[in-house]
Amino acid sequence: MADNGSSAQIDLLRVKYGYRIVISGLVLVVVVFAVGILKMDKPCADVATLVTSVTGVIGTIVGAFFGVHAGSAGKGKADDDRNKAVDLALHLAAACPHDVAAGILEQWRTRCK
Repeated sequence: MADNGSSAQIDLLRVKYGYRIVISGLVLVVVVFAVGILKMDKPCADVATLVTSVTGVIGTIVGAFFGVHAGSAGKGKADDDRNKAVDLALHLAAACPHDVAAGILEQWRTRCK
């Protein structure tokens, strides 16, 4: 289970890299737009088509990046919560008298069949 210090560092890295990805995507879109305007001797519709296709690809990649990271953050929290619940159950089971624990285990076995 990760402690709060390493979890905070991971979150900081996610924010830092996410910021860099968004800025890089915006810079790339501006560069493609500038090259399309300055170098192409074609109508505006062709430039718009070029910029739209590049923007769609970059938007998809950036969205996938943030989607994966949001999902992994949720999975990490769920794993931490599960580990806490298991730890609590083990502590409660250790404090339970033997005869009561045997009855609970028997009930659980019949219910899980």
